[in-house]
Order: sequence, then C-alpha cells, then structure tokens
Amino acid sequence: MSKTISMKKLIIISSLVIFVFACSNPDSNKGSEAGSTSSSTTANGNPSYDPERGEGKFKDVQVSETLDAAMAAKGEKASELKCLSCHKLSDERLVGPGWHGVTTRHKAEWLLNFMTNTDAMIDKDPKVQAMLEICMVRMPNQNLTDDEARSIYEFMRKNDGVK
Repeated sequence: MSKTISMKKLIIISSLVIFVFACSNPDSNKGSEAGSTSSSTTANGNPSYDPERGEGKFKDVQVSETLDAAMAAKGEKASELKCLSCHKLSDERLVGPGWHGVTTRHKAEWLLNFMTNTDAMIDKDPKVQAMLEICMVRMPNQNLTDDEARSIYEFMRKNDGVK
C-alpha cells in the first residue's frame, strides 16, 4: 500500500516538473538579448518594451469618463464566450486572475495589447510573467478582433463600477 502511495506521489511530482518546464520561457535566461526589458533597445534595434503599454498596436487609447453601455453589452457577450470560463468578475482567481479592479491596475493600452497580442505579452511582460507563476496556466490567444477587445475592455470598466 505504501509503495502505491509513494508511486502516486512520484508521478504527480514528475508531472508538475514536466508541466513547469514545458511552460517556461526559453529566452528568460539570455540576459541582455531579446528577452530582456532593461536596455533602451532590443537586440534588433527596436525601442525597448514599455511595461505600461505592453506589446502590440494599441498606443494611445482614448477612454471616455462615462461608460459606453452598448459597447459594454457587446463586451459582456464576447467575454461570456471567450473569457469567463477562466476569469471571474470578482477578485477571486479561477484559472486566471479575477477581473475586479483590472481597469484601475492597468492602462487601457496594456489590457488591449494583452487581449490581442497575448503570446508576445506573455513572453515579454514582467507583470504577466509574475501572474503566470501564480496561475500556472498560460492564457490562450483568443484571436480577438480590435473591436471585440475594446468591447470587452468596456465591459471590464462596467464591472469596475464605471457608469
């Protein structure tokens, strides 16, 4: 009986080690190469990563002080299909982090770039990498259009109490 329990523990631990290794970023130990965000330019000469904006095409998103209710309703429908199986609207973590307060913790550009350019953000952004260490599951790219992402962002604002 104790050999069976020990074998089960060994299998579980081995599975976890393999999972963590498989999900790790192979560029994370390359110092000042393309994976680094501390220098003023990357290895290919592009400007360095901006952790406030994220990686992607959204650079200067204009956000109204009042909620666009129609856009938030579209975002709610899109998030029900693509987001809420892994995220809760509270601050409680499900698979991914809860959404409560997310629009106060991150700029619109950062959130929109993360929603539409997920893989690059996971590879480069220190906040996303820290969350990945907690959640242990890499967010899949949902292939959101810019309009879907903007609508989901508006729904997130509604969830955060914007009226």
